[in-house]
Amino acid sequence: MTVNGKPRLAGALAQLAKRIAARRARIGVIGLGYVGLPLAVEFAREGFQVTGIDLDAGRVNGVNRARSYILDVSSDDLRAMRRARRLRATSSFDALRTLDAVIICVPTPLRKTREPDMSYIISATQQIAQRVRAGQLIVLESTTYPGTTDEVILPALEAQGLRVGEEIALAFSPERIDPGNPTYTTRTIPKVIGGITPACTWLANALYGSVIHRTVPVSCSKVAEMVKLLENTFRTVNIGLVNEIALMCDKLGVDVWEVLEAAKTKPFGFMAFYPGPGIGGHCIPSDPMYLAWKARVHGFEARFIELADQTNRYMPHYVVDKIARALNDRRQSLKGSRLLLIGLAYKKDVSDTRDSPAFEVAQALEERGVQVRYHDPHVPTATLNGRAVRSTPLTIRQLKQADGVVILTNHSTIDYDLVLRHARLIVDTRNQYGQARRRRSHVVPL
Repeated sequence: MTVNGKPRLAGALAQLAKRIAARRARIGVIGLGYVGLPLAVEFAREGFQVTGIDLDAGRVNGVNRARSYILDVSSDDLRAMRRARRLRATSSFDALRTLDAVIICVPTPLRKTREPDMSYIISATQQIAQRVRAGQLIVLESTTYPGTTDEVILPALEAQGLRVGEEIALAFSPERIDPGNPTYTTRTIPKVIGGITPACTWLANALYGSVIHRTVPVSCSKVAEMVKLLENTFRTVNIGLVNEIALMCDKLGVDVWEVLEAAKTKPFGFMAFYPGPGIGGHCIPSDPMYLAWKARVHGFEARFIELADQTNRYMPHYVVDKIARALNDRRQSLKGSRLLLIGLAYKKDVSDTRDSPAFEVAQALEERGVQVRYHDPHVPTATLNGRAVRSTPLTIRQLKQADGVVILTNHSTIDYDLVLRHARLIVDTRNQYGQARRRRSHVVPL
């Protein structure tokens, strides 16, 4: 039953609503990565007592010592919250017993078979279920297939003898974080929320509404789960389309970047996406495959998703072929050449290398006998093909020693004029040089 749009809450859930409204609810965030840590800081900033839980000792120590390891959270932010005694971190799940709301922000990677790896969600759910009590709100933020909240978390909680919607609350609210984006942050990105029951949705909406500028309640958790997958599938399919257009333009001898610049002048019916060496980050490569997997379970083939995935996964190999052709045009073989890769992060101005196509490019080049070095101001060290390496300084000497430079991530802080003046060959997969490359014979576009 609802009164003026608010579900009638009783007992422990009514007390939880009062605690949220008074900023006295104790918040727990499981997983202190790119999603969990910024969210924990925002709740702490609003006066809530927040406990972060993570099995990574480095993250726990980083929070407790006010040393940020996330681009979107400054050490000053952590220091202020620690001084106010609103934020702490631990690796012990026993902290769950004292919390009023628990938000799950754990990874959801793909297995090598390109099927969902649910182990992190299942593990977090088991830890919660062992300690759950009446009056708690549980929210899953990790991107997953539609039905996860109902099919995985709900049974585990109700197996403890507690009724969801009456004694405890359960909801799904997809993360929409965009690392490195100064305009759209945890606080300013609208928050979609779907609960198991109307009471669950209302409580989760009340919690997030205290820190997020705009909340978007939907009818159920499955809708909220589907919203997130639609958003990233939209991007994956359109990136796959423009990557295929780039391959086509290459065969036709047409400048794909000129085509895009002209096409995006249309004020309606067109949205510009851009080709590149592949797709990376946690969401874009994996989220659509969660949806495709769930569709197959129900006997439906997600053809657009599968085709876009094939095209996007082919792009690193296309880049290697492009490099080989560019060297061959200069009467030099790929084997034995020395190449400097600019950028290992999956996108500009971040340090996140998860699923970055740069690693596939590097591996394919080394398999074909290339001596590979890299420069990335945001990634000082990395593991390339099983060995630890350091970022090479971007100097005139390094540029002249290399047979070619490959721009894989166009970070803003890189001196591209220096590269343009001193590199023998530049394979520009990000259109960094724009119109200028058409006037330079040693700049080769994607």
